[in-house]
Formats: sequence, structure tokens, C-alpha cells
Amino acid sequence: MGFITPAGRSLLIVEEDVPLANFLSRELHESSFSVDLVYDGETAWSTLREQRRHDLLIVELNLPKLDGLTLLKRVRLAHPRLPMMVLTARSRVEDKVAAFQSGADDFLAKPFSVMELIVRVHALLRRHSCLIQNTSSVGGLTLNREERRVERNGRRIELTPREFAILEFMMRNAGRPVSRATLAEEVWNAPSRPPTNIVDVYMKYVRDKVDGPGEPRLIHTIRGIGYELREDWGMTSTKLDPSQWAASA
Repeated sequence: MGFITPAGRSLLIVEEDVPLANFLSRELHESSFSVDLVYDGETAWSTLREQRRHDLLIVELNLPKLDGLTLLKRVRLAHPRLPMMVLTARSRVEDKVAAFQSGADDFLAKPFSVMELIVRVHALLRRHSCLIQNTSSVGGLTLNREERRVERNGRRIELTPREFAILEFMMRNAGRPVSRATLAEEVWNAPSRPPTNIVDVYMKYVRDKVDGPGEPRLIHTIRGIGYELREDWGMTSTKLDPSQWAASA
């Protein structure tokens, strides 16, 4: 299995202050980073929505067109493992809490030390690149985080961003029960289980796509707790293949 490595590290900076953005770009270039700049949240989301080409996102909360907190939430859902740092003029405790709840991994308030910024960037990249495997496999099910590609025994599985986030977290915890509250916190950034059965609804979507007709079941319900992803050859999916519908009618 491949690993995401620090080599060729690319940063995306979202900063509405053009002179400051250019300054940050120069300083980070001198530290051997590749840097792309955008100046509003909408352009940043358009850049990141389709595919992940950057290793780290640095974002100001005060952005035109799409605010920083909304951008963080959208990116975290689309790219669960992308490190994100907030670099902002908003320094209240409430701002920090909101940023972390929206998916940020680090928070640095302005004015700031460039040296501290660079050290924090290196630390975030090191933490993520060393610990996260690019590809996970369980029972013929393979998930590629970089390409956002999921296959089972050669069968391509198309998932929505939310479904991908759920499956990615389950595969990181394969063989261990995962509670609904934990899924809510990790995937929806909620401190506790959502007030509806939304976790169960989305897990059914994922299970219906992952466990094909006649295939060994991988996603199991753990009564009173939540779910577990594990290989279990004793249980198979009872869903009918579309070709069998007429015969069963």
C-alpha cells in the first residue's frame, strides 16, 4: 500500500488581502513549498471541489463570496484527510472553537510570526503524511484517498462526498465497533449523535453500494452501539441482482 509523502508539497492559500497573500507566497516558496493563491471562498471551493491537488489548505475566515467557516465545512466533507490551517484576524475564543468545529486542524491568529507559521505547516504535513495510508483494503474492498476511488473486487463504487467520508472513517477503524455518536462527530462535525436517524440513513446508502448481491457482508450493525466494518464470510448480502427481479416477482 502506498503512503502520502511530504515530497512535492503543495499549499493553497485563501486570503482576501492580496499584498499579504503575495507575502505569504514568497515566504513559503523560500521554504521550498509550491503555493497557489486564491482571494475568495467561492474560487477556493471551485478549486478544491472536484479533486484534491494540494497537500494543505491555509484559509482566512473573513472571505468574500463564501465565508471561511462554510469553506472549511465543505472541504472537510469533500476531502476528509486534507490538513487545514486557519490564519485569520479573528482571534476570539469563539472564533477558534467555530473553526475547529468546522474542520480546521490548526489555528493561528494575526498578527503572526512567519517562522511560527512555517513550523506549524511542517508539523501539520508531517503529522498527516506519516500516519495516513493512501490506500486501505478490507475483504476485496479498496479505497484510494488521493483519487477518491472505491472498488470491490474490480467493481467501481460511486459514492457521494458524505458517503465517502463515512466509508473512509470506517475503513480506518476496520475490525472495531464505531458508535453513531463517533460517526456524527467525525463526518458531520457534531459533538453528539444528530437529533434524527441521519447516521443510520447514510450508513444504509453506503451499505447498499458496498455489499453487492451475493457478496460477503462487510458492514455490520452492532446492536446498541453502531457499526463495524469487517470481513465475515459467514454472512452474505441477500439483495437481489436486477437480473433476478422478474424471476422473484
